[in-house]
Amino acid sequence: MKHDHFVVQRPDKPAQQLLLLFHGVGDNPVAMGEIGSWFAPLFPNALIVSIGGAQPYGSTGGRQWFSVQGVTEQNRQERVDAIMPVFIDIVRYWQQQSGVSPQATALIGFSQGAIMSLESIKAEPGLASRVIAFNGRYASVPEVATTATTVHLIHGGEDRVIELSHAVAAQEALIRAGGDVTLDIVEDLGHAIDDRSMQYALDHLRFTVPKHYFDEALSGGKPHDDDVIEMI
Repeated sequence: MKHDHFVVQRPDKPAQQLLLLFHGVGDNPVAMGEIGSWFAPLFPNALIVSIGGAQPYGSTGGRQWFSVQGVTEQNRQERVDAIMPVFIDIVRYWQQQSGVSPQATALIGFSQGAIMSLESIKAEPGLASRVIAFNGRYASVPEVATTATTVHLIHGGEDRVIELSHAVAAQEALIRAGGDVTLDIVEDLGHAIDDRSMQYALDHLRFTVPKHYFDEALSGGKPHDDDVIEMI
């Protein structure tokens, strides 16, 4: 399946986890790959790939998933839905190529990449076990959610591109719908990722136990041994 991508890390042995990164509007997979380099030392057995948006962004050489020209609260969902099958196919392609299951897949996005990651779980529940959304939002908040995916919202407190209120609304909607979600607010940070944002993300992947583990334990089940969490 042909698409723009940059492999940040490919382990020598078969991958145990799959971390897919998705950049913001006008960026590129190589630049977003720098974020992936933070995860590589802590997840040496993970295949880490930065994925480029499916559409060109003007003549800059950057990429995007959907155009933000004239985007509104009314038409954003339509634009997301139009490109979502391509996004989901790319995630499944890398799961197939790596042999890694959805239970050991994490989608990590910034801005528009976070929007697509969040919306993909809404469109295809169970596509991945974790979503890390840096300064993102839903096109429209979900009315239904499962604990198959743990969503980690990490947002700049001073973001003026995607207001913090969108992350708060996402958290509230997921809780209402019975989902599994965390929200970390990075004080004095705008529309960006900094060291504090990254530490939240790394800590969640390593130490936050998904809610569905507790549900499975209560029902007598056992957690999967390939989830993206070191302690399990």
